[in-house]
Amino acid sequence: MNDVSQPAGTDAAQTGAPFDFDVAIVGAGPVGLALAGWLARRSATQALSVALIDARTPEDALADPRAIAVSQGSRMILEPLRWPADATAIQRIHVSQRGHFGRTLIDHTEHGLPALGYVLRYGSIVHALAEAVRQTSVHWFPSTSANTALQEHDGVTLPIETAHEARTLRTRILVNAEGGLFQDQRVRGGAGETRDYGQTALVGTVSVGSPQAHVAWERFTPEGPIALLPTGGARGADYALVWCCTPDEAARRAQLPDDAFLGELGAAFGDRMGRFTQIKGRASFPLGLNAVDTLVKGRIAAIGNAAQTLHPVAGQGLNLGLRDAHALADALSQHGATPLALAAFAQRRALDRRLTISATDTLARLFTVDFPLLGTLRGLALTALEFVPPVKTALARQMMFGQRR
Repeated sequence: MNDVSQPAGTDAAQTGAPFDFDVAIVGAGPVGLALAGWLARRSATQALSVALIDARTPEDALADPRAIAVSQGSRMILEPLRWPADATAIQRIHVSQRGHFGRTLIDHTEHGLPALGYVLRYGSIVHALAEAVRQTSVHWFPSTSANTALQEHDGVTLPIETAHEARTLRTRILVNAEGGLFQDQRVRGGAGETRDYGQTALVGTVSVGSPQAHVAWERFTPEGPIALLPTGGARGADYALVWCCTPDEAARRAQLPDDAFLGELGAAFGDRMGRFTQIKGRASFPLGLNAVDTLVKGRIAAIGNAAQTLHPVAGQGLNLGLRDAHALADALSQHGATPLALAAFAQRRALDRRLTISATDTLARLFTVDFPLLGTLRGLALTALEFVPPVKTALARQMMFGQRR
């Protein structure tokens, strides 16, 4: 990992206050790493100097077993950096609701794409992007940063602490790309929209008796959605599970013996893939919505989970964050490390954020209201998508690519 070797930028001579970097990124998860990689490859004309700050190393993430869904649109923008070799393609998505009629199928052939999305281990994508960034001029600090960034008229100062020293960095633009769960970010506070869904996600890896290759499942229940994402394994029988339920039920199920847990999961999901035969790596986390009211405050920008934490329904969180980072890289490459770049970034991201956050929030709440008439209406809506292809296509493309402006 590199350290600061010299001040960057021409403003240092003009103001007498040298900048260490043009852009400093706090958070080396997938979104922060992607932004650093894109900037390093696009800034030939602007010659932007970039710092990446995180106390964790990519090696720490290698053991992280979490599975994440990455859309086809996200793969297209990530491939110029690096794409993990162990990705499992999602070629069909089956959406239904428990106890009511109605279902819709989304197939990659309807869109002329090799896949709708992919399932990756968190550790795999972090490691792949980290290897790409390490081959660039990005300066990487294995450091913690205090939440005491001070804005000046032409830059931001940020205290950091490494294993060997405490120091202050001065940067033209500071990007907050820190991850974190809904509960962690709610404690930090900030202006914007916050909603506690009163749900907890149980996650793990399950095996099934009759797998269907490259099919992902979204099954809505009165407690919350159940998602099963194909991850391969022997016979393609392993699936990443996200089971959203009430906090009390999640706590109870977390303590169940494996056989009892799998029995309840089978009763909730159904027998479409036969019997659930194994569960590994059970964990849980609370679910809620946090969305800042603005992505830019002065010379500080927020992207990814620092900008919005979403319900996992439809798997939009990481994909929305990657689109944030891609748009910010474009703006900084075009306008340099200036307020004009941040203004262009915020304007470009407004519509996509609004639509994606609203759609995710609506799905998370609408499909958990256990009212017979509403269940019938939801079934009609799911069925209607099969008979109105333009609407179905528009929804699918929003989930895969977002709104591009």
